[in-house]
Amino acid sequence: MLAIIGGTGLYDIEGLETVTEQEVDTPFGKPSAPIKTLKLDDRELLFLPRHGKGHAFLPHEINYRANIFALKKAGAKMLVGFSAVGSLRKEIAPGDFSVPSQYLDLTKGKREYTFFGNGLAAHVSTAIPTCPQLSAWIASVAEKNDIVLHSDKTYACVEGPRLGTKAESHFMRGAGCDLVGMTNVPEVFLAREAQLSYATVCIATDYDCWLDDPEQHVTVQAVIERFGASLERAKSLLMEMLKTPLPEVDETYRQSLAMAVLTPDNVLSDSQKAMLDVLRA
Repeated sequence: MLAIIGGTGLYDIEGLETVTEQEVDTPFGKPSAPIKTLKLDDRELLFLPRHGKGHAFLPHEINYRANIFALKKAGAKMLVGFSAVGSLRKEIAPGDFSVPSQYLDLTKGKREYTFFGNGLAAHVSTAIPTCPQLSAWIASVAEKNDIVLHSDKTYACVEGPRLGTKAESHFMRGAGCDLVGMTNVPEVFLAREAQLSYATVCIATDYDCWLDDPEQHVTVQAVIERFGASLERAKSLLMEMLKTPLPEVDETYRQSLAMAVLTPDNVLSDSQKAMLDVLRA
């Protein structure tokens, strides 16, 4: 089943039938909001707003582990996120969409990054953190609908909630990053630990602050003013995705735990075994 995580401004998907809305408990607490099962024609999907209803949570306050675990527990196999980002490249103009394939983690350790620890050891490979087939599927839907979308980009995730300095913006550009945001880490890596095929549609709202022209520097006011039209196009892209058959995904993306867990099952507690059963499903 496909799951959608909505970012800034995407707190619901209008035009879809709500089949169920359920509060999901996880070993890591509650997710940002109840998990909705939505239906379009004969296809069901899961939906969760990343920031909660009414944008209640700042990026470092989001319970990423609970979000990913709850979606996996509810039956998700594929996960597509939507995120607002700043552009670090001139060719990615405000309003353009991008699909990252790589991530640079510049967060500061305030977030819970893994499902493992406390007697359960695992090391999951994140060399290729996103699913190429899922990313290519998104790009093909965009192309068929004449939507500008940049593929194979690198996303720098910063802590926030403050907007960055010019020095930081230039540092990320020099490190090879194309986009900057605050929410895709640890989401992308937790999805890998949960054996989910993951990709994100990033919506550029601004040029961050690396340009010389101060009028181009990111502000909340500018983001909100520019974001409305882009968000409507993002919703249109999402609806076209939901009308398109899901891609065939390399099964290795659903077996990331196969050789990653080091702790033998026979020394695990019942709660640890139950958690692993969900992640391995």
